[in-house]
Amino acid sequence: QVQLVESGGGLVQTGGSLRLSCVATKTFNQYTMGWFRQAPGKEREFVATISRGGQLTYYADSVKGRFTISRQNDKNTVYLQMNSLKPEDTAVYYCAADRQAYRAKPTTAAAVDYWGQGTQVTVSS
Repeated sequence: QVQLVESGGGLVQTGGSLRLSCVATKTFNQYTMGWFRQAPGKEREFVATISRGGQLTYYADSVKGRFTISRQNDKNTVYLQMNSLKPEDTAVYYCAADRQAYRAKPTTAAAVDYWGQGTQVTVSS
């Protein structure tokens, strides 16, 4: 079992930037990693995914061109750089680990094997 711990959330103004980090408690290069988010009253939704080696990425249309997912396997860490933030990006952001190989399509929440505890991101207008 792998535990995931997110950090880096906070309050930012519209147009600002944040970088989220997710550290795994054990070697995680065998996992496809991803980020999801959940706004109040809404279902958890896919944000981005990255392949085990870090070469392949896929994004939700709503964040494409603004967010960048990356990973450092030697540090057991995955990142989400968020730029040009909008109020509609406000949500709890969750790190996710998936044993299945990378696919160039949104990961479903049901396919995730491990979740982090979440970190709040609030974008003020």
